[in-house]
Amino acid sequence: MIWQMIEEWFRGILIDGIISNLTGLFDKVNTEVSQIAGELGTTPAGWNAGIFNMIRSLSDNVIVPIAGLIITFVMCYELIHLVIEKNNLNDFETFVFFKWIFKTFVAVWFVTNTWNIVMGIFDVTQSVVNQSAGVIIGSTDLDLSSVTADLETRLAAMELGALIGLWFQTLFVGLTMNALSICIMLVVYGRMIEIYLVTSVAPIPMATLGNHEWSSVGQNYLKSLLALGFQAFLIMVCVGIYAVLVQTLSVTSDISGAIWGCMGYTVLLCFTLFKTGSLAKSIFSAH
Repeated sequence: MIWQMIEEWFRGILIDGIISNLTGLFDKVNTEVSQIAGELGTTPAGWNAGIFNMIRSLSDNVIVPIAGLIITFVMCYELIHLVIEKNNLNDFETFVFFKWIFKTFVAVWFVTNTWNIVMGIFDVTQSVVNQSAGVIIGSTDLDLSSVTADLETRLAAMELGALIGLWFQTLFVGLTMNALSICIMLVVYGRMIEIYLVTSVAPIPMATLGNHEWSSVGQNYLKSLLALGFQAFLIMVCVGIYAVLVQTLSVTSDISGAIWGCMGYTVLLCFTLFKTGSLAKSIFSAH
């Protein structure tokens, strides 16, 4: 009799603990995922005006003078190359100077308008993300109450050992989901910080576009900008796939299976989000 009372008391504690662990288990993940579209659809200027102004000030006051030195060296090298390529001055033509002047003008234009070019690239990619948001993103909320109906009744019918195992499972999954929500935030915020870092030194690679031998630096830089921009689109696709997958969980009635299924899809989402950066760079051949 006493043993049964102790067992019932312990079962009540376990049931309350399991329900408490399951309550809001996926709230942090739901919040992070639901904010992805808004974060990705924001331009660098709109994401954080303070950081944006600081990066632009650094670019204009620190990096542009360095880019001016680089473009001077590159265009002098270009002039020497244009002069000596005509059979060591034996076939010298005055047209090479007009050609050099034009290439210098274009190179200087790229450097002086670097910021507008870079922001224009991100404006285009952000418009793609915003247009796709309504098509790709579905409901990504994970709600176990809709997956496991009559939860308390079903828990009361379980054996003591099963309740202990389920309590440990819910505790472990809860800790893991908190870590996964941080991972999702790191991918989204890390991408935007990477954009700020890349744009801060933009005038330097853009200064190399005036010379054929050095232009690969600038070309690869432009490819990396496109990769960063379209990484947001790939992230949106990952979230869209995740939204479709989590809706299939409603067909199951196994509590433990539903918990691990939700966690598995979230781990898969984090894994694919971390892969979007390298995948975007491989698509645009950026390195």
